[in-house]
Amino acid sequence: MMKIPFFDYPALFKLYEAEFVEAFRDAGRRGAFIMQKDLADFEATLAKYTGARHAIGMADGTMALLCGLRAAGVGAGDEVIVPSHTFVASAAAIHHAGATPVLADCGRDHLIDPASIERVISNRTRAIMPVQLNGRVAEMDRIVAFATAHKLRIIEDSCQALGARYKGTQAGRFGIAGAFSFYPSKTLGCFGDGGALITDDDDVADYARLLRDHGRGKSGKVEAWGYNSRLDNIQAAILNVKFRYYDREVARRREIAGRYHARLKEVAQLLLPPAPDSDSDHFDIYQNYEIEAERRDALKAALQEQGIGTIIQWGGHTVHQFAALGFTDPMPATERMTERYLLLPMNVSVDNDAVDTICDAIRRFYRH
Repeated sequence: MMKIPFFDYPALFKLYEAEFVEAFRDAGRRGAFIMQKDLADFEATLAKYTGARHAIGMADGTMALLCGLRAAGVGAGDEVIVPSHTFVASAAAIHHAGATPVLADCGRDHLIDPASIERVISNRTRAIMPVQLNGRVAEMDRIVAFATAHKLRIIEDSCQALGARYKGTQAGRFGIAGAFSFYPSKTLGCFGDGGALITDDDDVADYARLLRDHGRGKSGKVEAWGYNSRLDNIQAAILNVKFRYYDREVARRREIAGRYHARLKEVAQLLLPPAPDSDSDHFDIYQNYEIEAERRDALKAALQEQGIGTIIQWGGHTVHQFAALGFTDPMPATERMTERYLLLPMNVSVDNDAVDTICDAIRRFYRH
């Protein structure tokens, strides 16, 4: 029986092992551990890749969001609209910036529903945080138009969407700032925590750089209460290696998604993500392959019995379901979705035979 883990972490290292070892050795021999050339090189590469004027390496995606919010002027007394269908870090960044997260429901694509944004706006709303989940960008035309009409700032949580595009615009580029995560399982993942903020605004970039380094400005003097939130230089060196192959890895993810779609599109009990190139407005990078499935829990158990790992994202709980955080508003679309959603293995260590084995197992489950 073929064993197919949901994510093969050792494979991350083995894929480019010699280059990773050399990058680590080179940084170590130079004593280059904090904010050295490797970080500057990575920031330049990321800025060029996204088309942003500035890229600022951060300790993780959550800190990138927090620093982005603060640098954009969000703070005490403000409200920021964010979808409930996201990792709690999105809302936590808003909270720790001193603002209040106000939750919106999701649409059929599992992304923030623009109509829900319009329902929850108040006179305290200062910004919108769209979350570009699973490697797909939300329908940003309507969100940008709404934000413009109401003089709201957009700070994107693009932690799962580096390189994804909507109508030709990259994730992270629709507002004043966008954040990315380089957690190991991300499409561009390092060997620990890592993140970055991108922006075209010089003032936002300067303040974000200050915040990530204990509030120290260019003069070295402390100018604000800041954080220790620098992207480690060795992690930047690792990311520099991986960035060389990033387009190739995204292409492979899209191939895997296409194979899943071809094999599973006729299974009536499933709702699949859009196939690659099925919608000219979207270029999806497939950070995750998130399906909706009838009898989801039984399907998950059946796949596990056959050695196939799957994940229910965030344990099946979205932000509004964490009563300890004080949320009370119902999110009917999100709640229906979380009863059915399931992540299938999606990464470059999954070969075509593995995809076929997974699809065969799913088809057998629903036949019987």
